[in-house]
Formats: sequence, structure tokens, C-alpha cells
Amino acid sequence: MGISSTEKIRQKKQRFLDREQLIIDTALALMIDKGIERVTVAEIARQSGIGKGTIYKHFESKSEIMMRIMIDYEKSTAANLQGGIRATDNGNPGAVVKAYFESRLANPALDRLVQQLEIRLQGEPSVASQMEELLEIRRASVADLSNMVKKLIDAGILEDVPPHYHYLACWALAQGAVDVCFNRGLADDCEDREDLLRFITNIGVTMGNRGQLRGPR
Repeated sequence: MGISSTEKIRQKKQRFLDREQLIIDTALALMIDKGIERVTVAEIARQSGIGKGTIYKHFESKSEIMMRIMIDYEKSTAANLQGGIRATDNGNPGAVVKAYFESRLANPALDRLVQQLEIRLQGEPSVASQMEELLEIRRASVADLSNMVKKLIDAGILEDVPPHYHYLACWALAQGAVDVCFNRGLADDCEDREDLLRFITNIGVTMGNRGQLRGPR
């Protein structure tokens, strides 16, 4: 028997999605290696083996490719946070914080690139709707984090401070960890970067626990 028309359509759609992912993966690798401004759609086409015209069937511009990288990263982080929240609800109070740190520190070069892309694309009209999509994902994650922090404060596990103190402190520590990976001179003596990032993650998991504040706030 031949392949059904439905199966042909499914295969065609899958080839389209696979090609799109190859474009994203190639662009991501090039931008990490060369920097954002030095990467062109023509270079992405050469490195991926996909015609430049075909790339424009998937993305209207380099900005759309960059925006897709950002949204994919935000979605991945949000999914990991949801897993951490579920584990925290099931009795592991440090799981949500650990999920956050592991998401950001699994690939510091990617985390740094996404931040650079966000700065680069802020205010660009052609990707305004995609930027709003990204911000909606982030707002939902912040709301979920805030609710979980409130639960942990009420349970006497975390310090009783405004919830945003806790997740902003996590952001600051993770941000510093990402930055230190690329600071020439500061971390030159660190031969095992992964061990350093695990150490920082472990600090992050416990840094807001009840009993750490001394004296009046």
C-alpha cells in the first residue's frame, strides 16, 4: 500500500518543523560563537545547508529568528519551573529554586546570549507581538513563583519578607554566576566551572531560609 495523503501531509509538516529547528540551532551556535551582529541570514543559510530563500519561508527576518531563540528559552525555563513547583508542592521545598538555577546555569553562554538579544530587540516594531508573547510567559512564571514563595513563607520555611525579595535575590545570584563565567581575570583560577555552578546553585537553594535575618528589617 502507498502512503496515505494524511501521512504525506504529516511527513511534510515534520520536515518543515525539523528544518525550522535546524535554522534555530544553527543561528544559536553562530551567535554564541561570533556575536549577534556578525551573524547574517546568509551565514545561517551556508552553515545549515538551507537555501536563504527557504529560510525566509520560515522567518521574515533575522530579528524573528532571534526572537524565536528567546521565546524557546523562556518556554524551557518556564517548563522547568513548573516541574520545580510541582516537586515543591510534593514536599521538596528547595526544588523550585533549584529548577530555576539549573535552567539558567545549564548553559551560561545561552543565558547571556538571550539577555543580549532582549536588549537588542527592545522596541523593535517588527517583533513587538513576539516580545509581548515572551513577556506574558515571564509574567506567568513570576506569578507562579510568587504564589509558591508565599506558601513557603506561610509554612515557616522562608524568611517573612515580600515574596519578590526571594525571587529577585535568586535572579541576582544566577546573574552573577552567569557573568563570572565570562569575566576574564575573576574566575581564571576556577578549573572546574561546572563544580562552581553547582556550588552557587546549592547556595541559592538555601539562601532565603528562615533564620538568616538578624535584627530588625
